[in-house]
Amino acid sequence: MPRSLLAVALATAIVALFPAPPRAENTTLALSSEWRQADTVHALVSTLEDWLDARADWPRRQGLPRIHFVSQWQAAARQGATASFQRGRLRGLYDPDRSEILLVRPWDSRNAEHVSVLLHELVHHRQAPHYWYCPAPQELPAYRLQEAWLSEQGLSAEVNWVAVVLDVGCTPRDIHPE
Repeated sequence: MPRSLLAVALATAIVALFPAPPRAENTTLALSSEWRQADTVHALVSTLEDWLDARADWPRRQGLPRIHFVSQWQAAARQGATASFQRGRLRGLYDPDRSEILLVRPWDSRNAEHVSVLLHELVHHRQAPHYWYCPAPQELPAYRLQEAWLSEQGLSAEVNWVAVVLDVGCTPRDIHPE
């Protein structure tokens, strides 16, 4: 197959798998809403960090991570080893190289399950400076802390623990010589 046809086929497959998010009718309203949301998130981070101080094995870091709201498509494009899934759907991820938390829209600070995703990613922010043989084992403690926080809110985490435990092992495919 000629190279240009292969590129077109690949692009078509990507668009089919990850359709572009719908555009907001009123862009100004959408932007101001996101700015208000960002202010709320930064206030939440302080509260969640205090909660983690009492329960997490890793200390609070000096700098806070940058937090961005992204579409499902943008998150899938950046998905790495430390991603949070809720009911099988990608809800957030942490990029240790950029010290960034990506929260997948829609995200609502009044929704405890959504806030628990932020907490999960804050755990990864705390874990980032520590040595891990491979990134997979970071997930189990992050999900356990997320579950504990949700439990305090009177909710339960819908986590497939069998899948998490199976995924957290460092297999030879996860180990790369430097």
